[in-house]
Amino acid sequence: MRFLLSLLFLVMVQLFSAQDNEMVYPDGIFGFEENKAQKIFTDWTRVRKEPDVTAEITDSLQTNQQVMILKKEETVLRLGERGANWYKVSYQKGDLVSEGYIWGGNLCAGYRNKNGYDFLFGLSKTVDRKNKEYNQLVKQNIAGIKVMEGNTLIDEVYFDTGSGEELSYATFTIESGHKLQNVELTLKAMVSGEACGIASYDQYVLFKDKKLVALPQLTNVGDADVYYHSEEFVFPNDKNGIPNAFIFKMEEMEKDEKGREKKKRSSKTYLWNGSSYKLK
Repeated sequence: MRFLLSLLFLVMVQLFSAQDNEMVYPDGIFGFEENKAQKIFTDWTRVRKEPDVTAEITDSLQTNQQVMILKKEETVLRLGERGANWYKVSYQKGDLVSEGYIWGGNLCAGYRNKNGYDFLFGLSKTVDRKNKEYNQLVKQNIAGIKVMEGNTLIDEVYFDTGSGEELSYATFTIESGHKLQNVELTLKAMVSGEACGIASYDQYVLFKDKKLVALPQLTNVGDADVYYHSEEFVFPNDKNGIPNAFIFKMEEMEKDEKGREKKKRSSKTYLWNGSSYKLK
């Protein structure tokens, strides 16, 4: 009897472990509040009759279409490295107001309006990238920023961004031109995790003459007071900034087994000519 009980216990443990492994969790950046407006990031986003990828398609929505979040469904769909809930939404086309379900991964992680333009930030897809260090393929999320004038796409840029626990939350802000020649404004998109040792990624994009210019991406990560790696830009309007350039600065600290700090610092300067940059 003891043998049978032990065997049954092992079977139950394996069963619950398998069920747990099959559970799909959403990424925090796709957690949208009910009764709040949102915008469509992915063009031709499908509207479905039910919150299921196999449900009947009732409509499709274009980039920059505003929707109202009515309800967050419990159902989660993961495509590549993007996991999001389904949302019941309402939206207006002309004089007609309609309702349906869309996948949260097709919504903007952030959006802003400035000087008559709509700036949208979102995740577009997952691709396979070869990791040179481990010589194997890894899943990499691709994010993008689009600038729209009404329903017209003016320009867009794409860049790598986080995955898994690194997608706990996101911010999207508009900054000044930082006194860079011909730059109208600067966009800053950030994705980050909430735990120690989980990296955050800062992506600066310059906007000039209706064009977007993505700067090198910045990575920051820390593990309590044992280790940190920080990266930042010093722009011309910052302390110690220089005209027509931006400076990349990196600082790294690691404590050894005796608690002694070892720090590394480095910097490099990028020259800006009013339309593009190059390493000095």
